[in-house]
Amino acid sequence: MYNNKKGGAPTGRPAGSRFSRGGNTGSSSRSSASQSGSSNGSRGSSSSYGSRPKTSTGSSSYGNRPARNATHNVAGGPAGGGYSARVASARPGTGGYSSRGSYGGRPSFGGGRGNGGGRGKPKMRGEYIDTAKFIYKPTADDLKVKTHEIKHSFADFNFSPMTNANLARRGYTTPSPIQDKTIPLTLRGADIIGLARTGSGKTAAFLLPLIQKAEANPDFQALILAPTRELATQINTELRDFTQGMRIFSTVCVGGLPIYRQIQDLKRRNNFIIATPGRLKDLADRGVVKYNNVGAVVLDEVDHMLDMGFVDDITAILEQLPKNRQSFFFSATMPPRIKALMDRFLKNPELVEIESTGSSAKSVEQDIIRVTDKAQKIPKLLEILEDADTERTLIFVETKAGVEKLADELEFHGYKVGYIHGDKPQRARQRTLDDFKSGKTQVMIATDVAARGIDIKDVTHVINFTIPQTHNDYIHRIGRTGRAGKTGKAFTFV
Repeated sequence: MYNNKKGGAPTGRPAGSRFSRGGNTGSSSRSSASQSGSSNGSRGSSSSYGSRPKTSTGSSSYGNRPARNATHNVAGGPAGGGYSARVASARPGTGGYSSRGSYGGRPSFGGGRGNGGGRGKPKMRGEYIDTAKFIYKPTADDLKVKTHEIKHSFADFNFSPMTNANLARRGYTTPSPIQDKTIPLTLRGADIIGLARTGSGKTAAFLLPLIQKAEANPDFQALILAPTRELATQINTELRDFTQGMRIFSTVCVGGLPIYRQIQDLKRRNNFIIATPGRLKDLADRGVVKYNNVGAVVLDEVDHMLDMGFVDDITAILEQLPKNRQSFFFSATMPPRIKALMDRFLKNPELVEIESTGSSAKSVEQDIIRVTDKAQKIPKLLEILEDADTERTLIFVETKAGVEKLADELEFHGYKVGYIHGDKPQRARQRTLDDFKSGKTQVMIATDVAARGIDIKDVTHVINFTIPQTHNDYIHRIGRTGRAGKTGKAFTFV
């Protein structure tokens, strides 16, 4: 059986255990029947990692589970640029890992790309990506911590005593490069184009000067747009840390949470409105949001918002804002669509570029895992997870159904797993993120949409279980590791 170093349960489990799908007594560790209102028979114990009720099928989506005394042996170690797998006993009756199409095949992902074969071009719905772009070995120069000349201290920015006290409390002593370059320009009233990776400190780069403006003028209002609920919540958390003890107010308007509560919050004075474009436009169409006092607008992860199809919502929002506002566009990449948007809505912007865009992180060791049979994907994934240095692993899967199936499989093999995707309730998603950040879970599985822009420290491995649709998506995925002067590893199944 798989000897799980994470402390999970062994591979073989008796019928009716929490990982069993048979009957009405077992439930997945991510089951949350109370949220769905489902109650059919007695329930097993459940944890906080998800919200969907258990299924009532007699077997999992991967076929029949092996008998209690079944033995598996997956040997680790690279071979030929990838991983080799040796499985002593396959699952009975299926010859593989799924009775309805295993990972990587079209049946499991409804037309997904990451099929096995390892021959020719990978099948995908998005652009063709040369698999050579998924392979990179950092050089000694790459691993050197690159230094930027810092020209300012936080004292040079003349923040208020309360802001300085909050900075000191959080351990902020020297500005990061993007903060050092952006804050002085912002205080002078310039529009900003910021090109930097997630984790560069860009949130503080735009929040701190906007907080100063809100202190000087209680009627000042800043509008911050983010692609996902998690990123919007993360920005608001940082804002509250920077404004502790100050009379500066904010509200978060995102999907997945009750809109009535957000409507009530918007009726109060808010110096900051932090929102996803779709929910904000919905609220504006209802006449709840007024843009009269908006003195600044921030678009964070603007490239991803356009990838998600928010261009029309963003355009409609920007067209309604006061003309004399200050504008900030932050992005990790600069595709042509963003440039067109910037040309239309920014006035003589200052470009702040800290790291090169359009290339993968050079602090991340990257490799591909070739599979000639789709049934090899799970064994090879388990090999990676069993390595001693996989302390915190983020796995990307294209579809929501694929995320849940893989979470089931890894739980079966004893891993404590969290997962997030767009259909998971917001509170459950946040709980999963908190568990992953705190180390309660060592593996998190996510779709691109759910994980974009989230700042999670000390991710050691990123695994692309399915090939990303674009090379920009790949850059954003692997950018979750190898940060803050640390190295990371990224593997892509092809």
